[in-house]
Amino acid sequence: MTSVSEGRFLSTPVSLLTPNPRYATLLTEDGVPVEAVYEPCTAGFGGPGSEGRETPAIVVAHGFTGSLDRPAVRRAARVLARRTAVITFSFRGHGRSGGRSTVGDREVLDLAAAVAWARALGHARVVTVGFSMGGSVVLRHGALYTDGAGARTDGAGAADAAERVPAREGRAEAHADAVVSVSAPARWYYRGTAPMRRLHWVVTRPSGRMVGRYGFRTRIATDDWDPVPLSPVEAVPRIAPAPLLLVHGDRDPYFPLDHPRMLAAAAGPGRAELWLERGMGHAENAADEALLARIAAWAVAA
Repeated sequence: MTSVSEGRFLSTPVSLLTPNPRYATLLTEDGVPVEAVYEPCTAGFGGPGSEGRETPAIVVAHGFTGSLDRPAVRRAARVLARRTAVITFSFRGHGRSGGRSTVGDREVLDLAAAVAWARALGHARVVTVGFSMGGSVVLRHGALYTDGAGARTDGAGAADAAERVPAREGRAEAHADAVVSVSAPARWYYRGTAPMRRLHWVVTRPSGRMVGRYGFRTRIATDDWDPVPLSPVEAVPRIAPAPLLLVHGDRDPYFPLDHPRMLAAAAGPGRAELWLERGMGHAENAADEALLARIAAWAVAA
């Protein structure tokens, strides 16, 4: 196949007569190429006109060391596509995307590029679904990107300045209409569990970053966050009026239940729905088909 240019999106053309995937390289606002795949909704696909404004799109944000071609992400896309169109992508430093992982900081720009692509393909309603690191990214993205003039701000100052998110035209087209965060942390630098202590070793130590690169196919940036990005617990109050769903397993080995409860409390009364899943572990690897189907149904109805 040949590739065609669609402004900021370099995509591979596919037939509109079958629900084939569409592949693209998206360019983020800071110039990082991000690999992405668009899959039409498989329910009642009827050719031209069956996709577009009437069909919601879900953009899936994977966890740290994941990518769009990992089995758990592909399974999630397959289940979600029964109800909506789906975009999966690899965060910077992961898979075949460029750049280096900043472990949840600049990744908000990768998600924004994927959401903007969904809208460029004709979807009027876009829902973000993030897992673990991706769960923290969808929360911050929901706080920073709106359908209005730009980023939300608090009473003290501009979120743009604190976040270093480029304030360009197109910010509104990259907003999410609803947000689903699965297995996300509530706060940064958490080391309260053995898996998180191991993760910090991978991220902060030269030998750990080598393990990340060659063992997990994840290229990790060496610079510290400067400034420290808005934390998940600070982000959730700014997502409203967009609907927010928080999902967390009661056997999550990375983040105990105080994390989702803290996020729900920070959102405010009635502003977040919290699902505590019995027997569930962590993120996309632990999300079974029944849970994914429930998330898809929530996304359609929210």
